[in-house]
Amino acid sequence: MRESDSDGELLTEIAVAYYENEQTQEEIASRFGISRIKVGRLLKRARAEGIVEINVRYHPVFSSQIEQQLIKSFGIKRALIALDHPDENEQRQQVASLVSTYLSTSLKNGMTVAVGQGRNVAAVASHVGVFPERECKFICGIGGTRREGELIDADHISRHLARKFNASSETLYAPAYVETPELKSAFMQNRLIEETIGRASRADIALVGLGDMNENSFMVQLGWFTSQEIITARQKQGVVGDIAGYAFLDIQGKPVDTVMNDRVIGLGLEQLRRIPIVIAIASENTKATAILAALRSGIIDVIATSASNAHAVLSLNQAKW
Repeated sequence: MRESDSDGELLTEIAVAYYENEQTQEEIASRFGISRIKVGRLLKRARAEGIVEINVRYHPVFSSQIEQQLIKSFGIKRALIALDHPDENEQRQQVASLVSTYLSTSLKNGMTVAVGQGRNVAAVASHVGVFPERECKFICGIGGTRREGELIDADHISRHLARKFNASSETLYAPAYVETPELKSAFMQNRLIEETIGRASRADIALVGLGDMNENSFMVQLGWFTSQEIITARQKQGVVGDIAGYAFLDIQGKPVDTVMNDRVIGLGLEQLRRIPIVIAIASENTKATAILAALRSGIIDVIATSASNAHAVLSLNQAKW
């Protein structure tokens, strides 16, 4: 027997023991003569390799009540609410599962999907499941970026989604971030870049992430903006979050003109506003105010988040925050 075959059998045995026979990780570790930590790693690998497929199920009354409150409060089309999970990665996967299902049922032949960047959007592309074949296009809504150890750039996500739906993908041949507005303007004069962004702006659906104004945020780690720029925007200009990683909003959902504006090559807020279905994803429990701002902006049509975030948003809105 090949090593890969025995690995697959071991992963399957452990997955069956944990998910179907409801044995604890300690019991499985004792049975197979391995550590509990290794059992946890093998269970995670079983999910990653598709041996285990997790579908989030929640009580329809629970989800319907929260969704209807969000629809009534913000005029959105849908709210995809996942149950809370203490592990951030698992929470992200559960939210991504709901988005993946929604996208599978909403996507029709001939449609175009503008794709954003970040871990939450990437989780949708990496979700393990059965995807219907569609004659459609996924197109980058923002230029390329790079982060060691994580494939979270729009081009990778777009290509991955296209493979799942047996569709096509279009790359935006530009960097996501440039150092000055003047340099951005120069890039935007390139016909290829301008035409790709034009096609993305005419998409039927957009997938974007929402960010909070944390000085250790994704944008800072990428080197796009400095911690001080984030702190200044938050403390002196009232910025509470962003859409797609660069469109900054105050708590009322109004765009804020910061020194960080006009340095990212991608769809602008008004271009996003014209896309019929903008799906915004925010799984982390630090993003309630960012979600509230995005919902108040009127740009978001579908919000995908956790139950605790949804409750927090409704409470903040009711308190006239």
